[in-house]
Amino acid sequence: MKANVHITLKKGVLDPQGKAIENALKTLGFDQVKNVRQGKFIEIELDEKDPKKAEKQVAKMSEKLLANTVIEDYQIDIQENK
Repeated sequence: MKANVHITLKKGVLDPQGKAIENALKTLGFDQVKNVRQGKFIEIELDEKDPKKAEKQVAKMSEKLLANTVIEDYQIDIQENK
């Protein structure tokens, strides 16, 4: 099984890196850009057959290590091997 974890700053938390990307895009002529928030993407291969168990395991990983839950949110996407 594969787990994709998307980690982003919570709404209301200042994102200076996102603001720098936004400004750079506008400088390059992408005037339609309104707001940019940046984050992290983590891909984890798991030796697990049950998607619900896999999601619980990855949630624990996210809470304990992958995300700083004080200022970050995370989203988990489980993909079964085909």
